Amino acid sequence: MTQSNLKNEDSRTKNFFLIVFYASAIGMIIITSYGLYLAAGEYFKTGRIVIGEVLVNTQFPFYGSVQLVTYLMILSVLTWYCVTKIGGEKVTNIPNSTKSILQIIAIAIAVISLYEFIYNFIIWSSLITDNALKGMLNTDQINIPYPNPETPWNLVFATKMNLAAFLISSHAFYKISKFGDKEYIV
Repeated sequence: MTQSNLKNEDSRTKNFFLIVFYASAIGMIIITSYGLYLAAGEYFKTGRIVIGEVLVNTQFPFYGSVQLVTYLMILSVLTWYCVTKIGGEKVTNIPNSTKSILQIIAIAIAVISLYEFIYNFIIWSSLITDNALKGMLNTDQINIPYPNPETPWNLVFATKMNLAAFLISSHAFYKISKFGDKEYIV
């Protein structure tokens, strides 16, 4: 391949990732705005809000299809991936001390989000089992009054978004480590 063909291919690839990035980011903004709008309406109507419940209860494009929270999870990971494909090599220009700080932040977020994912999944599974033994099976309406009893979290929402946070932070740690110039121990 000639140098010109390689540049054209790189340009097409970058443009593809830019299009996917913007489409995913716009999708995330639309879903989040819609969720906030419906949640605010619910709050003003009932005085109560369950974080993420609106996105779990809304299925798109028709009832019985995919929940909005699933789209939000996927779009979050896609957006992050496109960001790393578009500008990931810029990490090589960051000083090693800054890379080390970013690695620590990324691994801390990965550990926290993994813990929260497992915690929420176990709680969710336990409550599903408890409800099933009582003759009820409504997996999407289960919530937990944690960390604030005044604003419970829907466990489907919490589980999916913590999974997305874990994937994103783990990938961030990998990318920062991959482009590290040298590894050294202080």
